[in-house]
Amino acid sequence: MSKWLVGVDVGGTTIKMAFVSTTGDIVDKWEIPTNKEDGGRFITEEIAVSIEQKVTALGETKEKLQGIGIGAPGFIDMETGFIFHAVNIGWKDFPLKESLVEKTGLPVTVDNDANIAAIGEMWTGAGDGAKDLLCVTLGTGVGGGIVSNGNIVHGVNGMAGEIGHITSIVEGGAKCNCGKTGCLETIASATGIARLAKEGLPNHPDSSLHGVYERSGQLTSKDVFDALAQEDSLAGEVIDEMCFHLGFAIANIANAVNPGKIVIGGGVSKAGDLLLTPLKREFSRFALPRVKDGADFAIATLGNDAGVIGGAWLAKTNAS
Repeated sequence: MSKWLVGVDVGGTTIKMAFVSTTGDIVDKWEIPTNKEDGGRFITEEIAVSIEQKVTALGETKEKLQGIGIGAPGFIDMETGFIFHAVNIGWKDFPLKESLVEKTGLPVTVDNDANIAAIGEMWTGAGDGAKDLLCVTLGTGVGGGIVSNGNIVHGVNGMAGEIGHITSIVEGGAKCNCGKTGCLETIASATGIARLAKEGLPNHPDSSLHGVYERSGQLTSKDVFDALAQEDSLAGEVIDEMCFHLGFAIANIANAVNPGKIVIGGGVSKAGDLLLTPLKREFSRFALPRVKDGADFAIATLGNDAGVIGGAWLAKTNAS
């Protein structure tokens, strides 16, 4: 009997789940709301119930399921699947793996959510099977995953790949959610782009972004890229600054790990070439020539499915 893998991607608002074939094809996918009540202690029970209901609805039994790979935000002990702290979920000192094994009776592998997105893109997405890959997700924050020789780099205590917390502004930078200041995340995330644009409004009285801000009371990164497409001067200045810092950081990481693919994902990546063109220009300034020549940039292709496909890959490799 061919088996299904279970990919689970825990987010602050929803938990995405999928049954995935051993070749990386999604059989069925769905999501449930993230129940953050009481420090998130009901989440594993609700995941287990949802998996049971879905496999039954598809006319199968749990014997069809090979294992679970789950991605979660926060600081994780990769060996034990223990969550030290996941701010957006409410978990603190939570035994995620142990709890999910107990509730489902299936083998469970846990990793960071950015890491499983990187693995998903490597397996069936824009990574195109590249064994050396750098994945950068630009959303509310900046996440990252480094794949070396087909394996995610975790580091001594699971903190490898925290690209968003490379210090970009050494003195006087904006405060980051991690507690530091001047992190790349404060500039290159969707919120960082919006902040830079808002701060730049007084110096660009002719910018079309004034009208957007007056109408809605806020600016988004999409507003900035829409204005950039119309050659708005403020938008151009903001994206140039953002791409300088992001290109500089990616080039320095690439000089260290020499990736074949650099995959840019997250909501901001929907800007496509409006983002990639200035980003590649800045990357080329700071990367060693041979590193630059070996690295192919690509926009992530799996979207919200990257995490569940990466989770399924974890389940597959853990079982083999």
